[in-house]
Amino acid sequence: MPFVDREGARLYWRIDGHPERPALVLLNSLGTDHSLWDPVMPGLLRRYRVLRTDKPGHGASSARPGEYTIGQLGGDVLAVMDAAGVGRAHLCGISIGGMIGTWLAANAPDRIDRLVLSNTSAKLAPEGFVERIRVIREGGIAAIADTILGRFFTPGFVAQADERYHGVRTTLLQVDPAGYIGCCAALRDMDLRPLLARIAAPTLVLTCRDDQSTPAAMGEAIAAAIPGAKHVQWTLAHIPFVEAPERYVELLGEFLGDGRTGRG
Repeated sequence: MPFVDREGARLYWRIDGHPERPALVLLNSLGTDHSLWDPVMPGLLRRYRVLRTDKPGHGASSARPGEYTIGQLGGDVLAVMDAAGVGRAHLCGISIGGMIGTWLAANAPDRIDRLVLSNTSAKLAPEGFVERIRVIREGGIAAIADTILGRFFTPGFVAQADERYHGVRTTLLQVDPAGYIGCCAALRDMDLRPLLARIAAPTLVLTCRDDQSTPAAMGEAIAAAIPGAKHVQWTLAHIPFVEAPERYVELLGEFLGDGRTGRG
């Protein structure tokens, strides 16, 4: 299994697809691992070489001690790209993955071609993460699992509770609390708003009307602040591609194309 060691964490990564196709980095949400993207992988691999990774304490990556920052998590992604031999790539990030992608596009512009920011924000209310850290320290990940999953998906999808739902739930319950808390600290302290005007990569922002975790207004503010950014809104919840994978693949394909850089 491919790993890279960085600042006290052993980070898992995997790359799939034809080596001559454009590289696409996928960054998933808090409390999930790289397998969250499995529903869209068959469609994406027809056009891209896809790199995925697990944040510290998630999936196969070990937890890093202490609190994290978005910049530190961005550095993790750069280390993974280096280990995988990916110098430059398109990037699609959802939730905290979009926040990390925002930081990367502003601070490592030479590494990012086109950018998709899905169901994300540049700033969140810190009080919610202070409380979430407290609850996890007292009761573990199980104490927040049902609430989190209720925000991830639409009510109908949660009520259906098929294998896709239970796969995400199982992964959430297996997250190391230390890694989850470390990421919560990064979200608590984050303010990416000053970075948005610096982003030069062609950017698409996706929001969803029923997203409780990052309401549509947060994504709309990002799209308004990034020069030339495009904005699309759907009627799904916080993790739309699990419920509508074909539609998500189509959206990415239309925006990213088959070529590299802003010319693609």
